[in-house]
Amino acid sequence: MLRRLTLLRTVRTLLIAAVVVVSLAPLRAQDYTATVLAMTGSVSVVSDQRGYAEALFQGRSVKPQQLIITGPDGYAQFQVSDGSTFEVFSNARVIFRPTLGNWKDLLNVWIGRVKVMIQHAPGKFNPNEVSSPTAVISVRGTVFDVVVEDDDGTTLVTVDEGLVDVRNMTAAGKRVSLNPGEFVRVFRNQPLALAQPDKGNLIRAGLKLAKDTLWQVLINRTPGGVAGGPTTAPGGAQGDKGKPGTTGNTGKGGTTPGAPGTPPGAPGAPPTPPGAPPTPPGGH
Repeated sequence: MLRRLTLLRTVRTLLIAAVVVVSLAPLRAQDYTATVLAMTGSVSVVSDQRGYAEALFQGRSVKPQQLIITGPDGYAQFQVSDGSTFEVFSNARVIFRPTLGNWKDLLNVWIGRVKVMIQHAPGKFNPNEVSSPTAVISVRGTVFDVVVEDDDGTTLVTVDEGLVDVRNMTAAGKRVSLNPGEFVRVFRNQPLALAQPDKGNLIRAGLKLAKDTLWQVLINRTPGGVAGGPTTAPGGAQGDKGKPGTTGNTGKGGTTPGAPGTPPGAPGAPPTPPGAPPTPPGGH
């Protein structure tokens, strides 16, 4: 009888322990931070309400609602728990996961440029949103750029792969769906225009030029190569979905800018300042 009671207590203890392990597993899996995969130049994060900025480094995690800041020579690539990545380019201000509890709300871009690559399992959607002062960009599994061009919140959205929906938060009207190779510019208090095809690849060429210019500046800063400390060159395994570093055809609508880390061209005339893609054909 005593042996049976001991056995029952042991079984009950094991069952309770199993339930606790199963309950805690999803909590461990729900990692809502972003890890720095690669960076160079000046990149920091505002980590408290006092506005104190701390320098980032490779391997460090950024928490929800923290503000990522890049300087004139700054660049960083981040990865979240589902394998999706985003890149933050120079002179940018970006809040990571700005809305607690809404984990689909990935980024809020105040100013500057980001490039996002959303991962998803075959046949399954992975809904995410990126916002700016004027726009909300809804995505499921795609590669796209968002550039907030000025203090008024003018936002340029271009798509490399997949499909995104864009709506203007500051004006009434329907949302616009963008396919690969299309773009739309969102102006404050103005209804969205129809999506424009990037026929001349001007925007993509401008974004690639911004990358190449950044790397040219960094390489020229020191005789030994890129300045900015022990960092990894951007464009690793999590870069533009494994695409080559040079401009190439995606097979889904035009060319895309090379992954970060693309070697810059031979020195020539001073390039266009980073973060200022040229005006596309057709105005909006």
